[in-house]
Amino acid sequence: MGFARTCSVTLLGIDAVVVEVQADLEPGVAAFALVGLPDKSLVESRDRVRAAVVNSGAEWPQKKLTVGLSPASVPKSGSGFDLAVACAVLGATERIDPAAIADLVMIGELGLDGRVRPVRGILPGVLAAADAGYRHVVVPESSAAEAALVPGMSVLGVRSLRQLVAVLAGETVPEEEPLAPGRPDPLLAGLSMPGAGFGTGVIPGLTDRQPDLADVAGQYTARRALEVAAAGGHHLLLHGPPGAGKTMLAERLPGILPPLTRPESLEVTAVHSVAGMLPPGRPLVESPPYCAPHHSATMQSLVGGGAGMPRPGAVSLAHRGVLFLDEAPEFHGQVLDSLRQPLESGYVVIARSAGVVRLPAKFLMVLAANPCPCGRSGLVGDPCECPPTMVRRYQARISGPLLDRVDLHVRVDPIGRAELHRDRADNESTSVVAVRVREARERALARYRDEPWHCNSEVPGHELRTRWPLAPGALDAVARDLERGLLTARGLDRVLRVAWTLADLAGQDRPDAAALALALELRTGVRRGAALTTGAPA
Repeated sequence: MGFARTCSVTLLGIDAVVVEVQADLEPGVAAFALVGLPDKSLVESRDRVRAAVVNSGAEWPQKKLTVGLSPASVPKSGSGFDLAVACAVLGATERIDPAAIADLVMIGELGLDGRVRPVRGILPGVLAAADAGYRHVVVPESSAAEAALVPGMSVLGVRSLRQLVAVLAGETVPEEEPLAPGRPDPLLAGLSMPGAGFGTGVIPGLTDRQPDLADVAGQYTARRALEVAAAGGHHLLLHGPPGAGKTMLAERLPGILPPLTRPESLEVTAVHSVAGMLPPGRPLVESPPYCAPHHSATMQSLVGGGAGMPRPGAVSLAHRGVLFLDEAPEFHGQVLDSLRQPLESGYVVIARSAGVVRLPAKFLMVLAANPCPCGRSGLVGDPCECPPTMVRRYQARISGPLLDRVDLHVRVDPIGRAELHRDRADNESTSVVAVRVREARERALARYRDEPWHCNSEVPGHELRTRWPLAPGALDAVARDLERGLLTARGLDRVLRVAWTLADLAGQDRPDAAALALALELRTGVRRGAALTTGAPA
C-alpha cells in the first residue's frame, strides 16, 4: 500500500483555492478512480496522466489507484491538475520521495508525451498558494515569468514530466530536444485563447505605434472632455453624426491615463490570465487595458458568465482601463442596464448553480451614439429623414438611469475642410496631455492621502459636500438646476466631482463658480458660456 499527496489550485472566477491532491494504492484489480467533484476536463486527465507517465519512462502501477481532490465540496475544473496528479501517483509508487512533493504546489497540463503545457490562471493560482502559506510552486516553463510576479515564491519552471521527476529524485536533469529553427512552439498554444487581440480587450502596447491625440483634427471640446475624464475617472458620452471622430477619440483615451501601479498591474494581469489573454513574453500588464465589444455582445460576454463557473466578461477585461461601447443605442437594453451595478460598485457579482463569484470591474466607460438611426439629425444641408418619434425612440434606447451615471455628455460635431487640412504640428500630443492628467491625479491623491479613494469619481457625494467646501457662491447655478428638476441628487454629486477634477487640472485649491458652470455644461450638455475649448489654436 502506498500513499502520497501534493497540492494544486482550482479557479473560482478570478480567485483560486488550494486543493490537496492525494493518491492511494491498494491491492486489487488495476483501476483508476478520480474523486472530489471533478468536471469533464478533469475526469479526462486519467488518460492523459497515464500516457504521460508511461512515455516519460516511469512504470504505471498495476493496482487499484484512487486519486482524491480535497476539499471535496469545492468544484474543480480545468486541466491544470495533471502535473499534481502525476506526481502524486509517482510518489505513491515511491518513484519519487513522497516527502519531496508534500509542500509543493503544482500547476500544469500534461501532453501524452509528458510535456508540460501552460494553462489559464497561473498568476491567481500562485497568489492563492502564497496566501495559504506555500513557498514553492512548479509551473510550465513558459509560465514561469508570470508565476515569478508573486513576491516570496520559489518558482520552478519545467518543460516535461521527465525533468520534474529528475529534479525531485535528485537525478541528472535530461535535456529536451530543441525545436527546429522557425518552427512554432506548440507549448505556447495554451497561453492565449482563440480570438484574443487588440480589439477584444487586451493591452494597448501590442502595436508599434500608439494612437496619438495629435492625429485628431479639431474637436477641441471633445479633447478637453477626454482629458477631464482621464484626470478624474469620469464616464463619458460622445454623441454626434457618423464620421465625426468619436471612435478615434475613444481609442486615444488609454494613452493619457496614468500607468498602472504594481498592485493594479497584478489585478489586471490576474483577470487577463484567467481569460487566457496574456500574450507570450508579456506576463505583466503595465498599461490600462482597452476593451471595445461589438454591439451584438450578449449579457454574459459583457458582464461575465458562461456554463459552469462564471468567467470574466468585457467589463472585467477593462478593469482599471477603458470600456468603449460604440453605437451604444444598438446594444440590447438589458445588456446596457446590466452595467449599472459595476458602474456604482466597481465589481460584478454573478450567481450560478455552480457557485457565486465576484469579478472586479472598475473601468472608465465611454459611450458613442449617433443622434438618430440615419445619423444626420441636426446637420446643416443634409436633413434627417427620420420621423421625430423614431428619433425619440432611438435616443431612449440608452436608459435614463444609465445616463445618470455618466458624468460627461459631449456633442462631437463634424469638422470642416479648413480644420481637416490645418497643420497639426500645434496639436497637443498624448504625452503632453498625459502629463497634465498625471499632475491632476497627484493633487487628488494628496487631498485623499488618508482616505481609501484615489480619484475624484470615487469620492462619495456626502464627503465632498461636508469635508471639502467650495468657493463662496459657487453652488448658486447648481442649486437653481436642482430646484427646477434639471438635476438629480446623484447628478449634483457628479457635478461636484467633475468640478474638483477641473480644479485639479487648473491647479486650484478648490472649485470656483467657473468650474461649477463648466461641470454643469459637461453634465447636461447645455452651453453655459464656459470656456471649455482650451487648447484650440488661435
